[in-house]
Amino acid sequence: MRQPPLRCREVSSSRKPWRTVLVNGVGMCGGCVEKEYPNRGNICLENGSFLLNFTGCAVCSKRDFMLITNKSLKEEDGEEIVTYDHLCKNCHHVIARHEYTFSIMDEFQEYTMLCLLCGKAEDTISILPDDPRQMTLLF
Repeated sequence: MRQPPLRCREVSSSRKPWRTVLVNGVGMCGGCVEKEYPNRGNICLENGSFLLNFTGCAVCSKRDFMLITNKSLKEEDGEEIVTYDHLCKNCHHVIARHEYTFSIMDEFQEYTMLCLLCGKAEDTISILPDDPRQMTLLF
């Protein structure tokens, strides 16, 4: 039987104040990250973790690798959505919920990422051999 995820609590006065953010009923911990939802430009991660933004677990105070759990892949209206949870390897505290999307719109592949730990990003790539956005007009 799976244990419920641990709630955030402040463990030391030397750590920054934490706050719990609820996203789709899942508590994510602002006390475990350096910056909440950092802007990652066009770097959209389908899997993995942005460890440079992880300051350590607010529950057990350890800074170690993370577990990825509850990974799911679903398709809705031609959009592929990957979601998973980042958990502390030591105490199984939920650090963040990760969401990655992929879709094809007209002649472009579109990617997005939204995660308290990994950040927010979006990217658009042409599926044509020559990107029409990069073409110059010849007169």
